[in-house]
Amino acid sequence: MELGISSFGDVRPDGVAGKAVNAHQRMQELLEEIKLADEVGLDVFALGEHHRPDFVISAPEVILAAAASITKTIKLSSAVTVLSSADPVRTFQNFATLDLISNGRAEIMAGRGSFIESFPLFGYDLRDYDELFTEKLDLLVTINQHEVVDWVGKHRASIQHLGVYPRPYQESIPIWLAVGGTPASAVRAGTMDLPMTVAILGGPPDRFVSFVNLYRQAAQRAGHDVSKLQLAINSHFYMSDESQQASDEFFPTYALLMNRVGKERGWSPITRDQFEYGREYGPLMVGSPQQLIDKILYFHELFGNTRYLAQMISGPDLSHTKMLHAIELFGTKVAPEVRKALAQKTTIDR
Repeated sequence: MELGISSFGDVRPDGVAGKAVNAHQRMQELLEEIKLADEVGLDVFALGEHHRPDFVISAPEVILAAAASITKTIKLSSAVTVLSSADPVRTFQNFATLDLISNGRAEIMAGRGSFIESFPLFGYDLRDYDELFTEKLDLLVTINQHEVVDWVGKHRASIQHLGVYPRPYQESIPIWLAVGGTPASAVRAGTMDLPMTVAILGGPPDRFVSFVNLYRQAAQRAGHDVSKLQLAINSHFYMSDESQQASDEFFPTYALLMNRVGKERGWSPITRDQFEYGREYGPLMVGSPQQLIDKILYFHELFGNTRYLAQMISGPDLSHTKMLHAIELFGTKVAPEVRKALAQKTTIDR
């Protein structure tokens, strides 16, 4: 199982037209975090696209290209590319360029995004929400598979026997489909034989087992080899040397994010009790190294996932130094033990 990190690049809004000091600092921190993740042996780092003042990443492939020059082996992915409001041709070209820069380490995680601010920004109608994603995913996959493209669309101009360049260093760019919990999304991923990433941000993790089963069943019905399917589980993450320390350090930042988003969506403010329940019984990956080893292995027992992505968030109460320490612990304490346990399990199963 691959182990990695995802980030939205949380930032305190500068509120200025230029001299974006906070954004500049956060960008430098992100690059340092990716570099460290590579150095401690993690497998992937993924950046999420947003177009809001509280997240600094609107062009993940640009930041990932910068990261490619200071890393050696870590895979570099979006998490997600909001494909519904993007141009698939340009998306492919950008990630193919990243792939060439990184010697074949680029990945695309395509999704509809957890926010909708990109639709009016780029001139799209929310009434076309589903159609846009379906059509653009089809075009992106087609471009990935064929150098010269013939394609007819409704929401984007058709392409008549044109080449799309550059081509990637890899034979093709891995395209993951990011989903939240809509059954049709799992069926789509399975039918198209695409790797799937499931974001579990609330509720008991085991309630997603049937959702993952839908994915595998759809792939089987479509005639694909289910044993080769790739599945990632994504959840909020923070680690410190001790469990209570991790909880105390992370809760203020987590509550700030969840309450800010919750205010927009009509959620009740999160309580400390709810947070602690999520740590013990829910998807929150927050605690000591041993706690996280146990929980990652529990996730693997539930889902048989081939990747775990730890979603890190930052804020004024969680210093960059603490973030780096969490990454270091993940790579040096947790990852080796998880890999060892899974290797032993594979040997016993054989």
